[in-house]
Amino acid sequence: MTRSADSPLVPRLRPFGTTIFASMSALAARTGAINLGQGFPDTDGPVEVLEAAARAIRAGHNQYPPGRGIAPLREAIAEHQRRWYGLSYDPATQVLVTAGATEALTAAILALCDTGDEVVVLEPTYDSYTAAIALARAVPRPVRLRHPSATEPGYRLAEADLRAAITDRTRLLLINTPHNPTGHVLGPDELDAVARVAVEHDLVVITDEVYEHLLFGGRPYVPLTTLPGMAERTLQISSAGKTFSITGWKIGWVCSTPELVAAVTTAKQFLTYVNGAPFQWAVAEGLALPDERFAGLSRGMEAQHDVLLPGLVAAGMTVHPTEGTYFVTADVAPLGYDDAVDFCWRLPDLCGVVAVPSSVFYADPTGARSLVRFAFCKRPEILAEAAERLAGLRTR
Repeated sequence: MTRSADSPLVPRLRPFGTTIFASMSALAARTGAINLGQGFPDTDGPVEVLEAAARAIRAGHNQYPPGRGIAPLREAIAEHQRRWYGLSYDPATQVLVTAGATEALTAAILALCDTGDEVVVLEPTYDSYTAAIALARAVPRPVRLRHPSATEPGYRLAEADLRAAITDRTRLLLINTPHNPTGHVLGPDELDAVARVAVEHDLVVITDEVYEHLLFGGRPYVPLTTLPGMAERTLQISSAGKTFSITGWKIGWVCSTPELVAAVTTAKQFLTYVNGAPFQWAVAEGLALPDERFAGLSRGMEAQHDVLLPGLVAAGMTVHPTEGTYFVTADVAPLGYDDAVDFCWRLPDLCGVVAVPSSVFYADPTGARSLVRFAFCKRPEILAEAAERLAGLRTR
């Protein structure tokens, strides 16, 4: 028996439907347009990592791995956290391997939230966050990053806005930095503000750090958990997909206290249980690559950003600065469009490019309706062609 004449879905999941990424990728495939919508690279990652996966398959690492992940990967993750951030995690009790960061985030929210609990999220908000919150029967409380302006050239998180979102039902803060879709990296003052609020209200913080190695201008990444009072209340979540351009492998992880990791494991074991056995061996080798290889990955992504940017500017868009990730946000209002959804559906016909309307990342898109997210995690020659096509919009 269906739950309604319209859909068998339970009400809390009805708003989600097909993701905007799937819709825009289908549009790109149907029209033959250059897909700058969905954030996946069009090249493979470091050859050492790819070859390690092939070796692992041939070596017979193709059955269920241990529930928390193979020991060499958990050890490699713990060493990665020590090497880059000076953090100390016991790989036996404080590291959990997951099916990408999305599963880690979903398991954490399911494990830690009950019906009616509130989760504070930064807005614009990556769409899987609100879906996971709905699965837990919890409630999202968005805190909008303030948009770039004449006085503030970049996005920023205001402490007053964060404090205004806290209620007696707040259970979690979910902090994404480097931030998708804006490319903003929370600075020292913003991190301090999050830490102050979390400690004062005794909140658990989930940090989505999947773009930790894709910061631009040589800027170092500073995890929130390194701030005073945060180690005991922070769940660090990251993955190999974005760093190594292997998004299809879905190997992520959680690092935190033994108690918090155990809680997430309880939920995670009934989602995928385990995944990607040979890929876990390969990621362990990838995390041990020399520092220069990581720096090269970041420089390469920044160079790709610099290929696309002139096309957006030449088209007449207002381009918001990005400090990392795969993405850049542009305002298409100067082109005469006040609805980015309409603009993005028209874009393949206008110039043969696909992008994603940023308004879908807002609970209330007022003030953001004309914003568009472009992904630059593509080959330079593809980005150059896209830039040329986009530049032609000015003449239309």
